[in-house]
Amino acid sequence: MSFIRPEARAALWRWRELIFAAALVALGLWWAVGSFGVLRWIGWAIVCLGVLFSVVAGQRFRFRLGAGGPGLVSVKEGQITYFGPLSGGAIALSEMNSLQLDHTAKPSHWVLEQSGQPPLAIPVNAQGADALFDVFSTLSGLKTERMLTELHSSGDHHVVIWERNPSRAAHHRLH
Repeated sequence: MSFIRPEARAALWRWRELIFAAALVALGLWWAVGSFGVLRWIGWAIVCLGVLFSVVAGQRFRFRLGAGGPGLVSVKEGQITYFGPLSGGAIALSEMNSLQLDHTAKPSHWVLEQSGQPPLAIPVNAQGADALFDVFSTLSGLKTERMLTELHSSGDHHVVIWERNPSRAAHHRLH
């Protein structure tokens, strides 16, 4: 028997990392302000660690768009697998050429491309899609903040988030 409603438990689970970061900062502040000597410095170090953790937790929170979407995402040993009701497939992270976000599909889809295979489209709200944040963050040159901004933008467009070998310059100078 549980004393917490399932909806409240789901909300707390979604906010879990930010709650932990806030608790870490609170503990550090308590030690930093209420103690002296070595414990005071340890408290300030814990505050700094909590602030850094809250930045990462905030990014992960923004990446999660809920669940209940079609299909299941599995990430194991550098391979992203999607089991969908109509399609599916697998992409090796080391062989991935590009990551795109397709807002024309409803719900929006991550589109992963690998040479020699058809593109793999994964709904952003598929079960287990929150594990993709950790996978995407390992891609060299990926701008996490840009990815999160594009994820929350509206409109019907298709945007390239990351490419292994960019086909265009990253910055175009006007003058």
